[in-house]
Amino acid sequence: MNQVLKDLLLGEPKLTLAVAESMTCGRVQSRIGAISGASAFFLGGITCYTLEQKVRHLGIEEAPARALNCVSQDVAEQMAIGVCALFGAQVGLATTGYAEPNAERRVQHPFAWWAIAHDLGDGRSAVVSGMLECPGADRVRAQDTVSMVAVSSLANYLRQFRSGL
Repeated sequence: MNQVLKDLLLGEPKLTLAVAESMTCGRVQSRIGAISGASAFFLGGITCYTLEQKVRHLGIEEAPARALNCVSQDVAEQMAIGVCALFGAQVGLATTGYAEPNAERRVQHPFAWWAIAHDLGDGRSAVVSGMLECPGADRVRAQDTVSMVAVSSLANYLRQFRSGL
C-alpha cells in the first residue's frame, strides 16, 4: 500500500497531502510518514482533539459542530478542506469520531467519519467521505482500523482520479 500511495501522489500532476485528525490521534500521519520518500508529497498534519482547536486551526463552523460534538460527515469534510488551506496542500485527509462508546451521546460502539478534499485547480474541488463502524473494538483497535481505512480510501480515491485523467 505504501508504494502504491506514493506512486499515486507523485504521478502527473504531482499532488501534495496534509492530514487533520481527531479520533485517530496521529495514526494517519504515522502511516503516511512511514512511507519512504514521504517528504516529496506530505506537507504535514495536525491533531485537533477539541472543538476549539478544530475551529481555530481548521476553520470548521462552530455552532453546527458543537451540536454534534464535532462528529459528523460535514465536520470531517470541513476538516479535510481546512487542512488543505492550513498547509497549502492539494489533497487533505481527515478523521473524526468516537474511539469508545459514549452513553451521554448515545454512541454504542466506536465509529468515525473520514473525508478527502481535493483541490482540482481552476476553482474546482472534490470532496468524498465515508463512515466506518467498529463494533466490539477497543479504543486502540478502533483508532488503528479507522486510520488504515482512511489511508486505503485515499489510495482508492487517487486511483479513480488518476484513471479519469
